[in-house]
Amino acid sequence: MADIKVIIPAVNEEDSIGKVVSELPKSVSEIIVVNNGSTDATVINAEKAGATVLTENRRGYGFACLKGMDYIAKQSKAPDIIVFIDGDYSDYPEELDKVVAPILNNNMDLVIGARKKELREQGSMTFPQIFGNELATLLMRLFFGAKFTDLGPFRAIKYDKLKDLKMEDKTYGWTVEMQLKALRKKLRYTEVPVRYKRRIGISKVSGTIKGAIFAGIKILGWIFKYSIK
Repeated sequence: MADIKVIIPAVNEEDSIGKVVSELPKSVSEIIVVNNGSTDATVINAEKAGATVLTENRRGYGFACLKGMDYIAKQSKAPDIIVFIDGDYSDYPEELDKVVAPILNNNMDLVIGARKKELREQGSMTFPQIFGNELATLLMRLFFGAKFTDLGPFRAIKYDKLKDLKMEDKTYGWTVEMQLKALRKKLRYTEVPVRYKRRIGISKVSGTIKGAIFAGIKILGWIFKYSIK
């Protein structure tokens, strides 16, 4: 049986984090919530739900993910698969088994949970999110021949492959960096359609003009950086 660990970056997700943690399948061996500067009850609620809680005070999605990876790297036994999911309850945690299935059954290295339009709740993705995803994946298809249709945060990757990617982005470019490096390393990848609903609370990225612009710059920056290498 594969050893699966989950990393969940979280900032002020007190109303949603317990739901995310408690609804993840029992096939997961450890759920790691990385508190990224919360000022509410996120930590308390995550611990109540049974998660291991780490603290990363440097704000940034990538910083939080790297903190979770560093924690796992220090454990005596390496897991087989790492799953990333947001703490806002926009994804359906119970779909984790579906997301990891291509790794377990078809020997894929990376699986992206793709938020297909027909499976998205109306209003669950903002216009900047939709436009940014479509532009980024279009550019990846044009520059790299990629087959990605989404930069969805709900994703699974073999742990040894994740280490080989030497992830470095500290903020909003984390997802696209992973996908670009997977292309460069010629990893076997696929997408699995997942449902997507309105998040609980306000997004720290798409919920603000500043966040949306900064995320867009970071994503495009990674794509153009790799296109000239």
